[in-house]
Amino acid sequence: MFGKRPVSQPGGGSKGFGQSGDTPAAPKPAAPRAKPGSGDTGVTTKSRPVEAATMRSGGGSNAPSEPAASVAPAAPAGGKKQMAAAKPRKAGATETVGAERSAEYYAVKTTIFNALIDTIDLSQLARLDNDTARDEIRDIVTEIISIKNVAMSIAEQEQLLQDICNDVLGYGPLEPLLARDDIADIMVNGAGDVFIEVAGRVKKTNIKFRDNGQLMNICQRIVSQVGRRVDESSPICDARLADGSRVNVIATPLSLDGPTLTIRKFKKDKLKLSNLVDFGSISPEGARILEIIGASRCNVLISGGTGSGKTTLLNCLTGFIGEEERIITCEDAAELQLQQPHVVRLETRPPNLEGTGQVTMRDLVKNCLRMRPERIIVGEVRGPEAFDLLQAMNTGHDGSMGTLHANSPREALSRIESMITMGGYNLPTKTIREMISGSIDVVIQAARMRDGSRKITHISEVLGMEGDVIITQDLFLYEMTGENADGDIIGKHVSTGIARPAFWDRARYFGLEGQLADALEAAEG
Repeated sequence: MFGKRPVSQPGGGSKGFGQSGDTPAAPKPAAPRAKPGSGDTGVTTKSRPVEAATMRSGGGSNAPSEPAASVAPAAPAGGKKQMAAAKPRKAGATETVGAERSAEYYAVKTTIFNALIDTIDLSQLARLDNDTARDEIRDIVTEIISIKNVAMSIAEQEQLLQDICNDVLGYGPLEPLLARDDIADIMVNGAGDVFIEVAGRVKKTNIKFRDNGQLMNICQRIVSQVGRRVDESSPICDARLADGSRVNVIATPLSLDGPTLTIRKFKKDKLKLSNLVDFGSISPEGARILEIIGASRCNVLISGGTGSGKTTLLNCLTGFIGEEERIITCEDAAELQLQQPHVVRLETRPPNLEGTGQVTMRDLVKNCLRMRPERIIVGEVRGPEAFDLLQAMNTGHDGSMGTLHANSPREALSRIESMITMGGYNLPTKTIREMISGSIDVVIQAARMRDGSRKITHISEVLGMEGDVIITQDLFLYEMTGENADGDIIGKHVSTGIARPAFWDRARYFGLEGQLADALEAAEG
């Protein structure tokens, strides 16, 4: 019905289709246009691009089908930060994101989307930056609506334009969720179920994908931007978005109900320790103690469960590292956001199609020791790299930090011991525990409470060994006292009365013993 249509090309570089990239936006040049239906435009006629057919059908079929059932972006909500206490919500309620769409809307969208793919030349569209390509698509869709005499209100037309642009250039139905800053997690359980976490509470949304094929295409688009792949032969993948948000994909046949996509979103405004005080995650005196711990180069282990705010807390603690220090970070999916000028970021690599080329966390940590680090920060310790991190902490790299999954400071130390044992090291138990006690200075425990709020429940220091047992002492604890009528937990952070912690001499070395004494005294008061 429609002839292929050339799209204006800026003189800059090229960018992959459907990727946002970092190419600077070029000014939009005048695009020679032929009206839809006017025949040949001078561009070589070709069959419909595989990308477009795959995006619409979710597989290799060339039969046109309904495009992504996306929704228009909602205005960013002024919700509370991730660490804030949650307000109670009605169980089972569905959160409506954007305006509801009718069956007639989706039918019109399918027709216009198919006409767009027949009209535009995607090979030229791929050469444009994202903003220019979005403008081109909007102009062409507007013309198609006019030619087909589609009766739509201005608001409906704007929704349609936004939806189609998201389908072609972005992440389809996920775009309005990614645009909101009050969402902490996006959880997609197959094409029909999309959940979000807002203010600590998980809610189902009205967003749906057309089918599992479209969801899988979007997953592949996300992971391909960081050089990774996900398919039936490699169905598990960790990746990240451009803003550092963490992405996990598990596809069929491991996920029985279709691809499962989980996105841990990062806020546009980076959280600071003062924000955690405002949210009630830590008391002002406890925050001051944490600041001194970070500045005096104590070796810190942050422990907590899934979604307890470990990475957020680690980002906050790194804010007290001096700008003159050389910091090297090691992560499976880069998500730490350090603001210092001298930072080297390293990321693991999965094996390729031939099963070779894998670079593990342990490889990165071992290589860090040859890069003249002053601090080594491991995003998450989960395997034999625990041994190399302890070696680094105990051989002059003071102030190193890491996170791991555990339910208490005592369990965190036990997990470190278990990781080293599973790495195949034939060392006596007492030797491993002496390494742990000699390397780690402070363990900070974070927890996600049952009302959805995040709290720092323990600040504990490692004192040493007594026989075969590692001795620890708590400096700060979070004590629950009850809950209010809305179901929010009531409690307070209390000092255990330790007036001279074990890292006192380290604080004095950095000239911080006066501030440490004042903070401890204020906490007791």
